[in-house]
Amino acid sequence: MLLKERYRLLKQTGQGGFGKTFLAVDEGQSPAIPCVVQQFGLQNQTFKTFEQKAQRLEELGKHPQIPVLAHFEENHHLYLVQEFIEGTNLANLVDTKGAFCETQIWQLLENLGQVLKYIHNHNLIHCNIKPENIILKSPSNFIGGKDLVLVDFAAARTVTSIDLTTESCIGSAEYAAPEQIQGKPVVASDLYSLGITCIYLLTQISPFDLFDVANDCWVWRDYLINKVSEHLGKILDKLVQKDFTQRFQSADEVMQAMGIHCPSVDHSITPPLRILWQCSHTLSGHPGTLSAVNSIAISPDGNILASGHDNKTIKLWDLNSKKQAYTFAGHCQAVKSVAFSPDGKILATASDDKTIKLWNVNTLEEIRTLFAHTHAVRSVAFSPDGELLASGSWDKTVKLWDIKTGEEICTVTGHQLQVSAVAFSPDGQLLASASFDRTIRLWSKGELKNRPYYTFLGTLSGHAWAVLTVAFSPNGKVVVTGSDDNTIKLWEVNTGQVIGTLSAHSWSVVTLAFSADGETLISGSKDKIVKLWNVSTKQEVATLSGHVDSVSTVAISPDAQLIASGSRDKTIKLWELVQQ
Repeated sequence: MLLKERYRLLKQTGQGGFGKTFLAVDEGQSPAIPCVVQQFGLQNQTFKTFEQKAQRLEELGKHPQIPVLAHFEENHHLYLVQEFIEGTNLANLVDTKGAFCETQIWQLLENLGQVLKYIHNHNLIHCNIKPENIILKSPSNFIGGKDLVLVDFAAARTVTSIDLTTESCIGSAEYAAPEQIQGKPVVASDLYSLGITCIYLLTQISPFDLFDVANDCWVWRDYLINKVSEHLGKILDKLVQKDFTQRFQSADEVMQAMGIHCPSVDHSITPPLRILWQCSHTLSGHPGTLSAVNSIAISPDGNILASGHDNKTIKLWDLNSKKQAYTFAGHCQAVKSVAFSPDGKILATASDDKTIKLWNVNTLEEIRTLFAHTHAVRSVAFSPDGELLASGSWDKTVKLWDIKTGEEICTVTGHQLQVSAVAFSPDGQLLASASFDRTIRLWSKGELKNRPYYTFLGTLSGHAWAVLTVAFSPNGKVVVTGSDDNTIKLWEVNTGQVIGTLSAHSWSVVTLAFSADGETLISGSKDKIVKLWNVSTKQEVATLSGHVDSVSTVAISPDAQLIASGSRDKTIKLWELVQQ
């Protein structure tokens, strides 16, 4: 059949409450191009209401992610022409690739949120958002950019319309909002369907089975294949509220809650920093050459990653090629801590063999070995000026070393149990030490006989179990600690008061790192998870999952575009920032 003397129908591909769908070619183009033609009977829609809707849809077709091309009436039928999109819909994608991870859901929300904003601004409601109607043009799993296309506008309504279709064919029941099923869709109905779509992609369970009728609540979290952050959970919960007045009222509100800048909107979820991270590479070395990863550090120029391992080695990785570049050998027991000097020329490594070694990063030679601790050395840190090295040991002491001479300058004591971590403040005036005795001790810099010396300043107490890691914020005003009690505490340096407790990890928090601007805190835990936090709001903003054993160490590149995490699973994962 040839319609309008240009659209040749080739075969019927679907039929539903709205009418029939055909694969066709547009012979008005040279060469002819494939398209999709939807046919509607006049008994379902009056020509006036169809014309009103179709004109708006053609306007929408100017958007690169909306494929509407034309509309017309012929032989007592109404027709809508849409571009034929090659790709796979999200229902097929999740069937073949498995459940989406959190990063993919953030990408989907941002990408489709922009499309829905455009649609709603044109006074239209799509009314049939579901995985089958979202097509990914790219063959990859990345759903950012403009590769996501929203199709099938047969059910679309103008915002003011009440009679375009019969109530019995309002979208797909599994994904339709309660008010939409009653024939009274609103803008928030599309947002409900978007939320249900995200939940299905996370669980691969029919939405009908994710609602507990007896208790009148959603139980989608019980079916998650990959854990999601509390922040994403709150957004999804708000999207799928039964009462549309309790949902987000616009796509702008959703994006505002995600931390995407848009006009000021009042809502209950505070926006976080950008959180779209995905694992781009896993560093695992040659088969059998890598053992459990205990510590990692990224060089100041962001080009090299150093890692310390249970097999007594230290490895250097080229972050540009993502290849192993060199292996240092010399320790006779597990390497538990690595740190670059501020100029990136020296690498310090600490080991269970009670020693610290200094390595020349340029010549790849050992500079010297520092002996003095009587038990395993678990942490090393350079002072900001690069002249001193602090070390914390299971012998309960912290030692200060002169980098140029390798001489031990002083020993500070006071902890009752093993010292697990040490850190300098950005100005070098303070030194913090964390211990299994559940405390953090602060030490103040001074001089004794014209040599730097650190004296006891105060104790921070509040953790219920051993304190395993400590870090200063870049401005030096906050010190953060992670503990065996599964929490992270933020302390105000000037007062010693706790200003926040973060408790989303389900096991010991063993590693912490700040981004260079101090806005983001990264934590790693024995629960196999890396989490990102907004320091200002104290909110969790992302969960990075993928390790199959405890996360032992994290680091962030100077430009904050890459996060590295090391694990007992013998791998190092590199997480790259997809969008900001």
